[in-house]
Amino acid sequence: MKKIISLLISISLAVLLAVAAPAAAAELRILYVNDFHGFAAPYQSVGSQEVLGGAAYLAGEVNKLRKEKPSLLLAAGDMIQGNSWANLSKGKSSIALMNLMHFDAMVVGNHEFDFGQRVLKKRIAQARFPVLGANVQDFKDGLKPFVIKKIQGLKVAIIGVVTPDTPQSTHPRNVAGLKFLPPAVAVEKYLPRLKKQADLIIVLSHCGFQADRKLAGQVPGIGVIVGGHSHTKLLKPAVVGQTIIVQAWEHAKALGVLDLRLADGKITNFSGHLEMIKPVPGREDKAVARLVQRYQARVNKVLGQKIGVAAVDLDGEHVRQRETNLGDFLADIFRKTAGADAAIFNGGGIRTSIPKGEITVKEVYAVLPFDNYLVAIKLTGKQIKEALEHGVSGIEEGAGRFPQVSGLSFTYSRKAPAGSRVKDIRIGGAPLDPKKEYAVATNDFMAAGGDGYQAFGEALKSSRDFANIGGALKGEKLVYNDAGRWLRTLVIDYIREQKEIAPKVDGRIQEKD
Repeated sequence: MKKIISLLISISLAVLLAVAAPAAAAELRILYVNDFHGFAAPYQSVGSQEVLGGAAYLAGEVNKLRKEKPSLLLAAGDMIQGNSWANLSKGKSSIALMNLMHFDAMVVGNHEFDFGQRVLKKRIAQARFPVLGANVQDFKDGLKPFVIKKIQGLKVAIIGVVTPDTPQSTHPRNVAGLKFLPPAVAVEKYLPRLKKQADLIIVLSHCGFQADRKLAGQVPGIGVIVGGHSHTKLLKPAVVGQTIIVQAWEHAKALGVLDLRLADGKITNFSGHLEMIKPVPGREDKAVARLVQRYQARVNKVLGQKIGVAAVDLDGEHVRQRETNLGDFLADIFRKTAGADAAIFNGGGIRTSIPKGEITVKEVYAVLPFDNYLVAIKLTGKQIKEALEHGVSGIEEGAGRFPQVSGLSFTYSRKAPAGSRVKDIRIGGAPLDPKKEYAVATNDFMAAGGDGYQAFGEALKSSRDFANIGGALKGEKLVYNDAGRWLRTLVIDYIREQKEIAPKVDGRIQEKD
């Protein structure tokens, strides 16, 4: 009897101690990438002396770090569109890569919509991981607002949000019928419920670093924001209030690593860094290398044709901040082709550089991956000024609307308030006449108001016979319209004709204090 009583006392003490003891600390490693844009092969950026990236080497590093502790692998958007490696298959290659690497979740980025909703639904169906978009309304089939992952007893809730500017950063036809809520509204909707179910809340955000900081300040209770969209090289985690914010640059050139220690549903310690991805032989994942090569062979077959020679590097890296020789070169082609007085194009439409040397079709496809065509619209001088003011209004954050131009020149001051920055506009060497109409070449994306260029959209819609039929534009203000040829086709034909090109910056855009 005494033995039974002693046993009961021992059991009771054990239960009491278990209840009184604090919860055991748990460890979690978050591995993250963003803005991959289909750059599966290592490459050397213009102005850099270092070759970085490569999906096979990224996967090798993920494999090594996963073995060390419980891990999640997350993607913060813009994974399926950009480089020809992804574009030729409309993102199928990127999702195949992510499946092979066993990603745990991805948030939809604005460029995931670039192939249209029908293709995006196919990519979501192909994915063996959840694709998130809590603030995207009326997208049927596939997008989930959140997912809860269980990692060795730890419950982690992941909410996905994308920039509400998506309708301005992809062609309007790609987001027809959809509504993009402010990220804070979507997060606040799900946060109370998920805090009851999970030990940690992660927001997987494709909104940009500054927007992520704002979100962290607006919505308390988020443990970690894993960000993308602004291509920010965040070497160490940032902290706003109690929220940790991270982002891993671009193009698989870096892998983000965030190590957390948690107890009682709180982060008690953390450390984080970027692991630069370098193509060191022997460190690659062999299966991923084979997949990359299989899709690359298809790309090479179609795009490997040599079309000319670049006598200088063509700068596509800085097209969101200043005039570049590649921006000048492209704008000149489009203006001359359309027979226009001037040309204005969004720098964000130029996606990469072309290095000095032989130029292939593939490189032009990488520079101009979007399926856009050339148009020219009659704008008044007043509307041209409004367009240029809009173009330089987001230079501080490197917005894609920064203009690359031809046939015109202007100065601007970033110290002046947005909307009053542009001065000394000249077209054809003569001062701009606010009341005169000019033919201005652009692309159909901007003509439809893309990147927030309302001046083009408003001018076109002022036509008495304006129509947009299946993405094809019509109207009396439209003085050139070639929906049958993509912009990249015009450039390929031009380079073939010239054989060698050596464009120089000529000062058509100048920043003045």
